Amino acid sequence: MQKYITQQNLNALIDQLIGDGKRVVAPRLNAGTVLYEPLADSAEMITDQLPRRSGKEAFFPLCEDIVSYEKEGQKVTLTDIDPARFPETFLVGVRPCDAAAIPVLDAVFSWDYKDQFFLERRKKTTVIGLACTAADDACFCTAVGLSPDEKRGSDLFLSPLQGGGYLCEALTEKGEVLLTAYDELFSEGSSADPLPLAVPDVEKFDLAKVKAWLNENFEDPAWDSIATRCVGCGACAFVCPACHCFDIVDEGTEKSGKRRKNWDACGFWKFTHHASGHNPRDGQPKRYRNRIMHKFKYYDDKFGQTLCTGCGRCIRLCPVGIDIAGIVEEISKK
Repeated sequence: MQKYITQQNLNALIDQLIGDGKRVVAPRLNAGTVLYEPLADSAEMITDQLPRRSGKEAFFPLCEDIVSYEKEGQKVTLTDIDPARFPETFLVGVRPCDAAAIPVLDAVFSWDYKDQFFLERRKKTTVIGLACTAADDACFCTAVGLSPDEKRGSDLFLSPLQGGGYLCEALTEKGEVLLTAYDELFSEGSSADPLPLAVPDVEKFDLAKVKAWLNENFEDPAWDSIATRCVGCGACAFVCPACHCFDIVDEGTEKSGKRRKNWDACGFWKFTHHASGHNPRDGQPKRYRNRIMHKFKYYDDKFGQTLCTGCGRCIRLCPVGIDIAGIVEEISKK
């Protein structure tokens, strides 16, 4: 289903959703940084900047409680956190590199173990994607087979029009339900053409060749030169829309506390530190090698897709200037 909506009516849609008690998450300015956060009203939404962190937080928060406990005398009471409590959510203005990562996360969180915290949020969230009409030199979505108007992962997709407003394409049942429920805000036609897309000037990677090199070169000395700069800060994983490592810890006192799921990163020294004291990835090059192997080999081995959408956040925010796109391009030419 294809319709059109003006900017004014898009704002009205957001305000109506909020007024109807829905949780609307969109790019929002917070203390100088744009993040995907719940909106109080449509005026808070930012549409001209890629948020610092990705939209995965709508399904996979930085930190979440999964059980609480209380001890009174010799009695211990455990209380499960009910995933059914999560509110219906509309994730608006999601860039294609973020939306395309959502099906990637679907695979891992519904694999051998069904993570009901992720899956319940996923079921209750409608994703409204937004095509990119601007890019910078860190963007490389086209190099990994995506595009500035990639629709994968979106339920409703918005393409900005030259005359203002957006072309709207419902891609799933959720998208069609939204169009039908707020039909008065959408129109059947527009004379305006979509704005030109921002196509990153990056050569497409030969991902099959990259994987073939990774298959045969786990111990290659090149890893030392590739990753020796990495300081293990974890910024790349924390801003990535597809990274999904987490730790589970108990926090509290003898009397009460919570078991919590927190983001983690394979670049951290403690990530693979055994209780025995042994660490199979005892140097930072080994840990960065795992990051590349996971994204371009291991995940593909398991799920048949690449664990990278080319958003470029890791490039922009790396404190020592590591360029994952440059590394993968170098590997593809070996």
